[in-house]
Amino acid sequence: MDNRINEIRRIIRALRVSMREAEAIMHEQINRDEDCSFVAGEVMKMRAVMSGLVQERAALGDTDPIVVANLFVPRRRPMPSRVGVEKRRLAPPREMARA
Repeated sequence: MDNRINEIRRIIRALRVSMREAEAIMHEQINRDEDCSFVAGEVMKMRAVMSGLVQERAALGDTDPIVVANLFVPRRRPMPSRVGVEKRRLAPPREMARA
């Protein structure tokens, strides 16, 4: 049973990646005003297969999330906070002013 769950999880991961690639191709075709019905049909077939696999996986009792690393878009790093930063002075340091 664990082998079947692992196999389903592997297939789901591969399907997710394939679906993302097909959707990217479809969006490129849409942007170029081309017909994307073939790719859209393939995405719908992949979704049907995915739905069946998810139902089978749930029937086997597997509820853990399946993480695919390349599906996540990296975010920009947050800007450092400016709290506690001293204000810069435009005047020369006191030591140079005395000389």
